[in-house]
Amino acid sequence: MPPGYYLITTILLLILLSLHPPATVTATVTASDAPKFREAPAFRNGKNCSSTIHIAMTLDYSSPYLRGSIAGVLSVLQHATCPENTFFHFLAVHRHFNNLNKTITSTFPYLNFKLYNFNPTLVRHLISSSVRRALDQPLNYARIYLADLLPTTVNRIIYLDSDLIVVDDIAKLWNIDLNGRVLGAPEYCHANFTYYFTNKFWFHPTFSNTFENRTPCYFNTGVMVIDLQKWRNNGYTRKLEHWMRVQKRYRIYELGSLPPFLLVFAGNVKQVEHKWNQHGLGGDNIEGQCRDLHPGPVSLLHWSGKGKPWLRLDSKKPCPLDSLWAPYDLFRHESLFSDS
Repeated sequence: MPPGYYLITTILLLILLSLHPPATVTATVTASDAPKFREAPAFRNGKNCSSTIHIAMTLDYSSPYLRGSIAGVLSVLQHATCPENTFFHFLAVHRHFNNLNKTITSTFPYLNFKLYNFNPTLVRHLISSSVRRALDQPLNYARIYLADLLPTTVNRIIYLDSDLIVVDDIAKLWNIDLNGRVLGAPEYCHANFTYYFTNKFWFHPTFSNTFENRTPCYFNTGVMVIDLQKWRNNGYTRKLEHWMRVQKRYRIYELGSLPPFLLVFAGNVKQVEHKWNQHGLGGDNIEGQCRDLHPGPVSLLHWSGKGKPWLRLDSKKPCPLDSLWAPYDLFRHESLFSDS
């Protein structure tokens, strides 16, 4: 090598790099990469926490209802005395498991939970059209199969809908005495029970005699305490499916998954305080108008009906009570990731 070869080569390389600097890669977070929900705070147990509270909910990754489910979970944890002793059983479609697992673990890193596969074909052939399309989704019927899907070691469950928030310690609901009944829920005996079934039902003696020797009252299936062991022992899943088959043939009701529960359980429900289901805040199933709370104390707010708080808040047309749901909303809006 001639003298000064390495020095000349180095100088030439530095000149080339100054003229054509290497490309740099900058990591940017986009809305599609970022989690859909903000991370919730960690909630720790208070005193005297021993037993586990089991809660079941459905999760639909492809639906706006997921936003409601996340808010519901946060509300339970925030008001629980023993949040670390609360176990969530989530029913979902298997193809969404990966995305749901990422969503739950990023939003609630400390949550005790398990995902269960709910196969829509299990019930799709039994579903009849109702007054609102959302009521016809297979996941809306998943509550019928809790006893089949959950481990036999789980003997009691609280079922919660995806459009509610809990504002009290869920242990108070968990610890109610069912007095030997299979199911506990707030009942509303002032409601016109005949409304929930068609004239064909009431004028057909075989059907209407179903309530003989019972005093049936309306109850909302969005909040239920269920003795799963008694459910399994008495085959209540098959009894509910029976009435769904009758519905397919005779069209005896119009309201999705609720009427089969009324047919099987109404008149044999353990009465729970009304404060555990301040329902109907979503208005009716057609227009979804704003509604007020029922008189009395409140432990749970339930936006049953067509109007959902997340939709009304996003549209800038909220109802007054939707502001009570908003603090539990962990949804990340796209504007958070825009450059503007």
